[in-house]
Amino acid sequence: MLLAGTIISPSFAQDKPVQGGTLIYLEQQAHTNLYPPAGGFYPNGGVLNQITDKLTYQNPQTLEIEPWLAESWEVNDTATEYTFKLKPGITFSDGTPLDAKAVAANYDTFGLGNKELKYPVSEVINNYDHAEVVDDLTVKFHFKHPSPGFLQGTSVIGSGIVSPATLALPYDALGDATKIVGSGPFVVESETLGKELNLKVREDYNWGPAKFEHQGRAYLDGIKYLVTPEDSVRIGGLLSGQADIIRQIQAYDEPQVNDAGFEIFAPNTRGVNNSIAFRPDNPLVADLKVRQALSLATNRQEIVDTLFSANYPVATSVISQHAAGYVDESSKLVFDQEKAKALFAEAGWTPGADGILEKDGKKLDLTVYVSLPQPQNEAVLQLVAQQWAQVGVKLNVLAGDAGSRTLDQLDPLKTPVTVAMVGRADPDVIKSGFYPKNRDWLLQKGGSSDKVQSFVDDKLNGLLEGLASETDRTKRLAIAGEIQGYVLDQAYIIPFFEEPQAFATAPYVHGLGFEAVGRPSFYNVWLTR
Repeated sequence: MLLAGTIISPSFAQDKPVQGGTLIYLEQQAHTNLYPPAGGFYPNGGVLNQITDKLTYQNPQTLEIEPWLAESWEVNDTATEYTFKLKPGITFSDGTPLDAKAVAANYDTFGLGNKELKYPVSEVINNYDHAEVVDDLTVKFHFKHPSPGFLQGTSVIGSGIVSPATLALPYDALGDATKIVGSGPFVVESETLGKELNLKVREDYNWGPAKFEHQGRAYLDGIKYLVTPEDSVRIGGLLSGQADIIRQIQAYDEPQVNDAGFEIFAPNTRGVNNSIAFRPDNPLVADLKVRQALSLATNRQEIVDTLFSANYPVATSVISQHAAGYVDESSKLVFDQEKAKALFAEAGWTPGADGILEKDGKKLDLTVYVSLPQPQNEAVLQLVAQQWAQVGVKLNVLAGDAGSRTLDQLDPLKTPVTVAMVGRADPDVIKSGFYPKNRDWLLQKGGSSDKVQSFVDDKLNGLLEGLASETDRTKRLAIAGEIQGYVLDQAYIIPFFEEPQAFATAPYVHGLGFEAVGRPSFYNVWLTR
């Protein structure tokens, strides 16, 4: 078993890398949209990481930012101007140059969005103003206010550079992978939407991250993605030799994979932990005592012990212990059913004839939708429902179709509880989850939903804006710590466990690497089957 985020160096994992072969990759879900800022969805990121490059590379061991498409960069003292010098000779797969003009076009779209083409603003870019093309290989970014997280933001999966021709297409067209023209080591060859995607190596690729030992074309000739939703089919395909790598190996399958001599990788995602969040605009969870009681009624250790393995540590704060700015808040995350019952009573909730708590003629009856990308999420939520039932709370766990789920998730009256999790190796990840203009997990008035009546937390929003603009690293990390404490004091969220990305590979697969938040890179992979 490897440590989280480990990259196998080609020179040490095997005597000599072998060129050739096609990697068969079984993916749990189909990609949805390959606009780079949509890369946070794991299946999207797993494709984008192979066909696009970023300005910088974040070393998954040190978390330092290293050169990639950009040879060097300068940042002014107030973090309002970033100037990048590009490596010469880089081209997109259609032969057009990847120059300052192309990079500027990408970031102007990522940073500002495009209403006409329906491109949303990237959640990793804060306070963006515009890009300036200084010369063919120099691009300068200007910000309205300090943006200390921007440099790290240039390294994330959501900041892959695509050709201006790709950006000229409407957002909805980018669900078709064949429309994506990037500069990465692989190129989209063919696709059967929702079922299969084939990538082929780019022979002239010669601009990998500067500190990689391996340069030049990828070792593989190609990658075949097969969408395989059933866990048992993915495991069976791997162990029978029909597949080389699978994503989302479930914890209960880990023993048979290990026993067969195959390898499991579980890189940490270094962001907000696998959690549920409350929507206080819903009167049922508006009372702090109710939210605190629900947190006390949640046995997080039982969730991990029942459903997961050592690759899924119990969360001890809002963000991962491997995330920048982490503060141990485990003292605020205790399990105590008696205290929970006492708080419900203080809040005026008393058991009805059926055992469910009631107040003013209403039952404490809550609803949450299953999140398919999260591991065993339905089982997790069903176990939480059992735990909450012991204190008189009903939790309805719904699968729902994609359409109803999307609409209901924007209505706090229909979904007082939601699943929350996001990965990124920068403190800005907290803002991504809670800020009204980003993921808006709590659903605040003025945010992503027009269904919200009144809930706003100005203190939280002020802290999040401070986190995104504080240039002093020590002060910025202190703000990150303050937010973690505040969010838990308000019982806005119940973190369950630290979520890894779990993969398993056949013994003849070598060189598998991961970016800082667990998306796979196949650039260094080679096969000896």
